[in-house]
Amino acid sequence: MIVVTGATGNVGQPLVRALAEAGEEVVAVSRRAAEHRADLVEPETLKPALDGAEALFLLTSSDFMARGNIHDLMAVVRESGVQRVVLLSSQGVGTQRHPSHLEDAVKQSGLQWTMLRPGNFNSNTFQWADMVRTQRLVEAPFADVALPAIDPVDIAEVAARVLREPGHEGSIYTLTGPEPISPRQQAAAIGEAVGEPVRFVEQSRPDARARMLQFMPEPVVESTLGILGEPSAAEQRVSPDVERVLGRSPRTYADWAARNVVVFK
Repeated sequence: MIVVTGATGNVGQPLVRALAEAGEEVVAVSRRAAEHRADLVEPETLKPALDGAEALFLLTSSDFMARGNIHDLMAVVRESGVQRVVLLSSQGVGTQRHPSHLEDAVKQSGLQWTMLRPGNFNSNTFQWADMVRTQRLVEAPFADVALPAIDPVDIAEVAARVLREPGHEGSIYTLTGPEPISPRQQAAAIGEAVGEPVRFVEQSRPDARARMLQFMPEPVVESTLGILGEPSAAEQRVSPDVERVLGRSPRTYADWAARNVVVFK
């Protein structure tokens, strides 16, 4: 049995679907509507979902980062009899933009582990949906800074493969899309998907910071702006790991926009 936390999110939903389609017994866990409700800030609430589980997909929220205790959580996971943990981490851990304490705790748990380190998500551009629907407009900072953003479905399919197959223990996979793409190019791809031009207006860094602070902690805002505006060579590099695990190239942003066009119409 495989337990998936964050099961209602952009990665969790397709992961649960992929595992179920592969014939796995899956327990979907979320703070909101799901098969099992649990809040990782209170690790004891996860115990019932872990009963009989062999593997855990661990996705933590920004709320957990602010208030949770990863060591307490891993103690509950270990005591439940789970043998393997796949952690959705971030590329920023590898480039030292983000702290490594989650990965460190999972590595020190004594369980078999695999780290998935995605970079920028294609689904981050859902934040543009209202502007596109109402004004055919995108406002975003760093118009022409390109990053190899990844489709969350590709993350989910990598996670499903890693959870189901042996041989990934102790591996760290950096997950990116097939090519760097800038916010201006993403807006153009959305325009192609909706069948109408989408105008792009570059946002200043201070304005972007003020908007992001409405829903993200300040340290996360600063590191995110650093990646988006001044990425390192490693953060702009296309990783081979999606193809290495799945045997195919990662999906393009244009493909993601076409599949999600209803959100922007």
